[in-house]
Amino acid sequence: MGRPVALVTGASSGIGTEFARLLAERGHDLVLVARDKDRLEQLGKELEAAHGAQCEVLPADLTDATQLAAVEQRVATVDVLINNAGFGTFGNFWELPLDTELREIQLNVVALVRLTHAAAAAMVPRGKGGILNVSSIAGMAPTPGDATYAATKSFVTTFSQALHTELKGTGVAVTVLAPGFTRTEFQERSNYDTNRVPKMAWQEAPEVARAGLDGLAKNKAYVVPGAMNKVLAAAVGVTPNGIVRVMSGKIASQNH
Repeated sequence: MGRPVALVTGASSGIGTEFARLLAERGHDLVLVARDKDRLEQLGKELEAAHGAQCEVLPADLTDATQLAAVEQRVATVDVLINNAGFGTFGNFWELPLDTELREIQLNVVALVRLTHAAAAAMVPRGKGGILNVSSIAGMAPTPGDATYAATKSFVTTFSQALHTELKGTGVAVTVLAPGFTRTEFQERSNYDTNRVPKMAWQEAPEVARAGLDGLAKNKAYVVPGAMNKVLAAAVGVTPNGIVRVMSGKIASQNH
């Protein structure tokens, strides 16, 4: 039998790159998906040299319907899907470009749903497979100043947990990973001011990716990596929504 194949979206940097490295280390071949072909090819060569992993580079902009359809076709043949691609925008919603907000929904929600559907529809008849969807602790609460991003991640969290329950007993694992502040290129690309984020709130991408893959291996429904994030998640769960909304807005207003 050959090595299992995992497809990772957003594999060109950050947590996505670390997913790919860990999967290769754990015996998977890879299909690497992102817009940056050069980075993907460099990563593929690294993983082949270090772990003997066969790496297929599949450049794609998942907000483009034609390119997304090509990735959907490939997803139907893999053993593991890591839905990691996504981006955020920060600021007052009415002041942000609408086209960008719609692209954010297209990538964070629509592309994730389409790829998850393609994977699950193929995996369930085979009686095995794994789907890991990357959300964020931002999705735990409505966040003024971060409205669209938080809403997309809220969708990913609830959608993935529902699917986890639907697929119990099928042999297909579904896990949602909800990291907090992670040192990647995400904040810079999103124009997010991190100067006021306390050092203790940060995690490194490799530990976040490891937590997600370990959770998927155990078919956990919901994984929040990091002690501070776990405390925050628990606090949000027992705090009235109005208070959470006000606190989230104050935090967001300090960082954009």
